[in-house]
Amino acid sequence: MGERLDGLRIVTCHLGSGASLAAVEHGVSIETTMGFTPLEGLVMATRSGSVDPGLILWLEDHVGMPSSELAATLEHRSGLLGLAGSADMQVILTAAKTSDPDAVLALGVYLHRLRAGIAAMAAAMDGFDVLVFTGGVGENAPEIRARTAAGLGFLDVGLDSSRNESAELDAEITTAGARVRTFAIRAREDLQISRDVRHVLANTSDRRRKQRESR
Repeated sequence: MGERLDGLRIVTCHLGSGASLAAVEHGVSIETTMGFTPLEGLVMATRSGSVDPGLILWLEDHVGMPSSELAATLEHRSGLLGLAGSADMQVILTAAKTSDPDAVLALGVYLHRLRAGIAAMAAAMDGFDVLVFTGGVGENAPEIRARTAAGLGFLDVGLDSSRNESAELDAEITTAGARVRTFAIRAREDLQISRDVRHVLANTSDRRRKQRESR
């Protein structure tokens, strides 16, 4: 991207088996779709995302579903799997092209929640300058990127169809004239984890050294 993060408002879309959005203002995350657990927020491969708490109460009171079964259902049998019978986005995209009703529904729900979440992240920062797609779906499903952006034109998001279809990570896929710049970026959780571990170990070592010196 080239620019420093100091002056940028970024919405990151980590779309994989798990999925979440973050609003990153001046290099600091100030909002996310995740809540007490990663279960909240977007529709995911097998996780439900946000649901009405009243549904949980209804299932407990009227169906007698125990909390362990509710947890397993929301974590492992919901989301795309519950809607379309598959947790694989490529399988669902292929099925939707044949007008399979479950696949069409699953995609519609997935994209609706995704667009709404992006708009909410932008609102948390009073607008945004950069949109980033990452994660297994975000990196490898240009159709998802295109259909997401198609519903965000009012925020001045626009993708170049050729650049989007042929994007090799890390790549900018913005269309000419769009104010918000859009990128497809390879997820690097392993690199970030290693950096965080090194930081923790360095701080621990420094604290121990100071303790020894103070004795």
